[in-house]
Amino acid sequence: MAKPTVVLLPVWGAGHFMPMIEAGKRLLRGSGGALSVTVLLMPAPTPEAAVDIAAQVKREEASGADDISFRHLPAVDMPTVHTGIEEWVSLILRSHGPHVRAAIAGLDCPVAALVTDIFCTPALDVAAELGVPSYVYFTSGAVMLELLLYSPVLDEEVPGEFSEMDGALNIPGLPPVPPSVLPATMLHKKKMSTYRWFLETGRCYMKATGFIVNTAAELEQSVIDAIADGRCTRGVPAPTVYAIGPVIALTPPPEQPHECVRWLDAQPPASVLLVCFGSKGLLPPPKVREIAAALERSEHRFLWVLRGPPKDSRPGQRVPTDAMLDELLPEGFLDKTKGRGLVWPTRAPQKDILAHAAVGGFVTHCGWNSILESLWFGVPMLPWPLDNEQHANAFLLVSVLGVAVPLRLDRERDNFVEAAELERAVSTLLGGGDGEAGRKAREKAVAVKAACRKAVEKGGSSDAAFQRLTEEIRRGAVNVPKKRN
Repeated sequence: MAKPTVVLLPVWGAGHFMPMIEAGKRLLRGSGGALSVTVLLMPAPTPEAAVDIAAQVKREEASGADDISFRHLPAVDMPTVHTGIEEWVSLILRSHGPHVRAAIAGLDCPVAALVTDIFCTPALDVAAELGVPSYVYFTSGAVMLELLLYSPVLDEEVPGEFSEMDGALNIPGLPPVPPSVLPATMLHKKKMSTYRWFLETGRCYMKATGFIVNTAAELEQSVIDAIADGRCTRGVPAPTVYAIGPVIALTPPPEQPHECVRWLDAQPPASVLLVCFGSKGLLPPPKVREIAAALERSEHRFLWVLRGPPKDSRPGQRVPTDAMLDELLPEGFLDKTKGRGLVWPTRAPQKDILAHAAVGGFVTHCGWNSILESLWFGVPMLPWPLDNEQHANAFLLVSVLGVAVPLRLDRERDNFVEAAELERAVSTLLGGGDGEAGRKAREKAVAVKAACRKAVEKGGSSDAAFQRLTEEIRRGAVNVPKKRN
């Protein structure tokens, strides 16, 4: 009899697709050969994303893993009417609903589970219709999951705008939360048309069997407890949270090191500030000028990954281009910082850079994957959130974990940071400013690094959660009825 399969339904973003594939591979290993994995591939909306996913699929197929297979879903029309990127993605998923159902019903083996991306709430209804256990693979941390689950409660408690309220929010499992750290979708709920999507997503998540979260209990224990106790869902038990992270795809370094890594080889230990805003991090000229001024005046070493503007500004199409440094940077900046700074105008191997002993700090947009990579390698951070859940992530880093030095930013000016503020924070983190605050962040980063690695070791908290998840999925296998003609 064919072994049961776990069906994965990832979306195409690098921060979504690759972590879910990695989690699927871990399920294969953890099951001891009792499970297989079937990945349903939705056509990517951009040529760049299509190339990235095709390359990832090719690598997996070339690895010789017999128990992981890929199935392409038919193309659908891209939505033209939507309230924002979140609803745009969800509408695409809704269009794929019949294709997902047909693909699962057409499998010649029992189905142990459907694992969907955070945007794929329509797939939860498909799973329920087929009688298949469903799990949401949460590529963000547990804080964002809690905000989604708790959002209907907050909506009733604060009838007006969160941005106009006095005082802090009381969110279970967290210290008092300033409204300014909420996602923009929540912060200006009357102005943001995606707010209704946010509320509905939180409600739909209650249909899932469980949440697979790329975090460790040691990072967000109080939040995980609040979800498990029903404090986020009016006392109603929420689906089980499985904290199985950090899930990070670590590969051996290439025989020929990247140019950025070779440059780091010549720098003293813990002396370099990495400035990188993620695979889709785009900075307008005013922010570029402030960063340049801060780096020039700080006199600290730096490696700045600076990308150029996208060719297409439509939802899902905003892909950075290679930067034209002479056009983006202030005149004379490269000459003035020559020898102590490197500006890299295209993609860079962020994990290899963070792993390097020369890196002592990281200016990050607070995307969850970047945070986990920084924590894994023990690098303290300067959080400069730009969008989505990143402000909440920054709050976690500073106020809960203590691994970051805060940056004062102006959300009303598109998260603007003054050069003097960045210069102050850089000096604090790398030494030379407020020595006590920087020392504490560096020490906490080292301690959290050890906690993350212990969590995924045999017997660690994430390993134990993963074993419970694997056993639950194995027991849940069902024979899906074939669709009758």
